[in-house]
Amino acid sequence: MPESPIDPKLMAETRLPLAGIRVLDLTLARAGPTCVRHLADWGADVIRIEPPSTADALAGARDGFDSVNLHRNKRGIALDLKNPAGHAAFLKLAATADVVVENMRMQVKHRLKIAYEDLAPLNPRLVYASISGFGQTGPYSKRGGVDQIAQGMGGLMSITGEPGRGPMRVGIPINDLTAGNLLAFGIMLKLFDRERTGRGGYVHTSLLEAQVFMLDFQASRYLMDGEVAGQAGNDHPVNIPMGVFPTSDKPINIAASTPKLWTNFCKAAGHEEWLAVPEWQTPGGRSKDRARVNATIAEVTRTQPSEWWIERLEEAGIPCGPVNDIAEVFADPQVQHLEMAMPMHHRSRGNINVVANPLNIEGLETGVYRDVPALGEHGAEILAEAGLSEAEIEELKAKGALG
Repeated sequence: MPESPIDPKLMAETRLPLAGIRVLDLTLARAGPTCVRHLADWGADVIRIEPPSTADALAGARDGFDSVNLHRNKRGIALDLKNPAGHAAFLKLAATADVVVENMRMQVKHRLKIAYEDLAPLNPRLVYASISGFGQTGPYSKRGGVDQIAQGMGGLMSITGEPGRGPMRVGIPINDLTAGNLLAFGIMLKLFDRERTGRGGYVHTSLLEAQVFMLDFQASRYLMDGEVAGQAGNDHPVNIPMGVFPTSDKPINIAASTPKLWTNFCKAAGHEEWLAVPEWQTPGGRSKDRARVNATIAEVTRTQPSEWWIERLEEAGIPCGPVNDIAEVFADPQVQHLEMAMPMHHRSRGNINVVANPLNIEGLETGVYRDVPALGEHGAEILAEAGLSEAEIEELKAKGALG
């Protein structure tokens, strides 16, 4: 496999805030790589550490759409951590790293002797970051977890979907993504704290914690008022009208639940008589009569196309928007203006687009300056930077510890 292309101009001209921070990336799947992608996009020197074997399915999809989107802007080394020589080489890397990120099962990192307590004595400034399924301690700590399991255990599937249709998963790996985002935030907090204390530390979260956190007001409804939320389909659980309504061509979302918005909506829809319906004059009344409110609005909205309604409702100051498929998302003029399809050059795919980093920092601009590394592509380079001689590197290869 040819070497991953590098954009030296972008690397040289781009001033990124994490330049000089070295990250050892031990992550697989999605939650951990989501975290590390933030660090890589904003300039950290991320070293992806993989086993020399490529027997797993993820390695087979290295140039697939998922891997390319997740693992850009990294260097790569293939190191067998089960091999004593490979383990010793990893400890040398960890001794000079700023951050280690992993999302193994809790017991695996202890078995490999690469847990925080194994590395902290070698490098007191190290920030060690973990994502697990259910937490580092507690009755479920040794269990493996994936996104959909956390969606179910964390309550999300019980409030997603239409009433009476049974549990429904969200169409994206929302726990993986949120846990990764939160861990990246935690790493930055700890790096900031290290500037004051001179010491690193252990940062961790889990898919279950991320999911319970994301329940947000649905959780506080229960914790404070004892209300157990159910499925509400496309309707907002407590604000009415707020949901999906038909038009003559495609559905749109309308949010007109406050007294002012409800008044403006009735006028924009040409039905000011709705304001005189006694049951609809308060948010609570509209909530109790939700089915009739929605059905009445739908009979009117389906008479005109979506763009007609969006233009009319926007003029009235009412939040609204189309229900787009993914192709329509990337054709949307605002999405194009925000440059959410980010160009990169891939060794075999050529010029392609990946999903852009959503953070905007004035005066700084991220991008893809390095392709996904081939397995072990930068191994000798990385080990030489850690102080190993050419002979020591060749010895690692001979022992099967370095791919």
